[in-house]
Amino acid sequence: MAASAMAASRVCFDCGKAVGVTDSFCESCGAELTPLSVSDGRDGGPRACEICPASHISADGYCESCGSKVRSGRDHQEIDLGMVAGVTDRGLRHSRNEDAMALAAADAGNGPAVVAVVCDGVSTSAHSDQASLAAARAGADVLLAAVRTGGDPLAASRAAVRAAAHAVARLPVPTGDLPSSTYVSAVLQSDAVTVCWLGDSRAYWLADRASAAEQLTRDDSVAEEMVADGLLSEADALASAQSHVVTRWIGADVTDPAPHVVHFEPPGPGAVLLCSDGLWNYRPEPAKLAELALLPASADLLGAVRALVGFALEAGGMDNVTAVLAPFPPARAALAGPLPAPSGLT
Repeated sequence: MAASAMAASRVCFDCGKAVGVTDSFCESCGAELTPLSVSDGRDGGPRACEICPASHISADGYCESCGSKVRSGRDHQEIDLGMVAGVTDRGLRHSRNEDAMALAAADAGNGPAVVAVVCDGVSTSAHSDQASLAAARAGADVLLAAVRTGGDPLAASRAAVRAAAHAVARLPVPTGDLPSSTYVSAVLQSDAVTVCWLGDSRAYWLADRASAAEQLTRDDSVAEEMVADGLLSEADALASAQSHVVTRWIGADVTDPAPHVVHFEPPGPGAVLLCSDGLWNYRPEPAKLAELALLPASADLLGAVRALVGFALEAGGMDNVTAVLAPFPPARAALAGPLPAPSGLT
C-alpha cells in the first residue's frame, strides 16, 4: 500500500474527504482538523438528573420526574480528545463555574503534541468567570499556533500569558471592574513538557509509580509564602484564612504579568495533571493524586479525570473543580481513525 494511502486514515467532518493523521487542516476544504476545545458551555452538562434516576429533562433544563434543575453549559463540561481529557464542574456550593479549560491535540512536526490550559477565576474579583474563559482560550490559541509551526514552547508560554492578559483586559465590563484569574498551562511534546503558571492552579507529574509523582508548580499564594518563610507548616497554612489568597494572577489590573516557566523532561511514562484548587485542596499530595487517577490513565483517560473530579465533589465540593489529564509521551495512535465529534469547540 502506498505511504500516502496509509497516512489518510481519518476523514474531515466538514467535507468527508480523507485526511492524514498528522494533518492540522483539510487540504480539500481548508477546515481545521484539530481545533481548540474550550469549556465555554456550548456542549456540556449531563442530560440526566443527578438527584433521581430519571433521564427525561425538559427543554428548559428541569427533571420532569423530581423537578430538580439539571446542570448544563459551564456548570459541568467534559472534553475528550484522546490524547488529553478534561472535566470542569461548578461544585456543590457555588452558583456558577468560574473555572475554564482549553485543550488541543496536534502534530508538532517531530510527533504528536498536546496543549492544555486551566484557569480559575479569582472569586473576589468581578466577572471572574469571563476572565478565566478569556484567558484559557487566548493562551491556548497562542500555544497551539506555536506547536503547529515548531515554535519554542518556553517563549510561546510567555507569549500565551501576555495574550491571556490582553484578552482579560479587553473584556467588555464596566469601568472600574477588574476581572482576574489564575493560569496554568502545559505543552507536551515527545521529549519534554513545558509548564507555565501564575497563581495557585497546579501542574503535577503523575508517574506510573505513584511514589515518583511530583508537583511541578509552586503556588503564588500567601500560604506558600508562609510555608517558605517557616512561619507555618503546610497543613496549618492551608487551614488558615489566607490559604487561597493569590499573590500573582492574570487580570485587568496587571499590565505586565511575569509567569513562571519550567522545562521538565519526564524520566519515563506517566501523565501530566493540570487542576484548579477545587481538586488539590482536598488531596494536594502528588502520590495520592496519582493513586486516585488509577494510572496508567491511557486505558480510560476520561474515566480517570472523572474519578479525580468526582472525588473532589464527594469530599465536599466547596469550590469549582477542574482537572485535565494528558499521558506522556503523547501517542499519535490517539489521533488515528475518524476525527472525534466536536466538543466545546471555539
